[in-house]
Amino acid sequence: MIGIIDYKAGNAPSALNACRRLGVDARLLSAPDEIEECGGIILPGVGSAQATMDSLRETGIADALKKKVLDGGAPFLGICIGLQVLFEHSEEEDAECLGWLSGEVRRFPEQMVRVPQIGWNEVRFVRERPVLSGIGESGFFYFVNSYYAVPKDSGIILGKTRYGVEFCSMIAHKNIIAAQFHVEKSGETGLRLLKNFAASVGN
Repeated sequence: MIGIIDYKAGNAPSALNACRRLGVDARLLSAPDEIEECGGIILPGVGSAQATMDSLRETGIADALKKKVLDGGAPFLGICIGLQVLFEHSEEEDAECLGWLSGEVRRFPEQMVRVPQIGWNEVRFVRERPVLSGIGESGFFYFVNSYYAVPKDSGIILGKTRYGVEFCSMIAHKNIIAAQFHVEKSGETGLRLLKNFAASVGN
């Protein structure tokens, strides 16, 4: 079973609906003691990095996720803010994030592009991973973001996108997969990616 973290700053129902469309065994989780029962975890997110971190810490979910994913090696998929909070720091409200990955999150340069980015954009994949099976070398996905991640280790970058600047739009590191775009709102290509992730959990 896949657990979808349902917290105040998230959009968990949307991710759950996408899983149901695929026939994936998934449910919403809102308490830390529910996390241990799951084979894999999805952390969706909308809104700000600080609100997300406040919610994850106040509920105890941040510590439970670390134990399950970072220490325990459970398959993990982060979506939108669920990617950004994996890093050490975000410029958005000067937020201190989970720090699972080295790097920071920066705001798009407003003198170059309209912020936030809203709409479909191309993701070019720079290496192969099972989560990309059947998708090809690139695809179009739906974005809503004002900030983007800058990993210290470029080796974890899985996908790149251009919006004023070229930025990291997808990462893969060991059992951790995360996408800046909304997988659950990206049509058939997004659903294929979600289905591939579910397969890694055994769904």
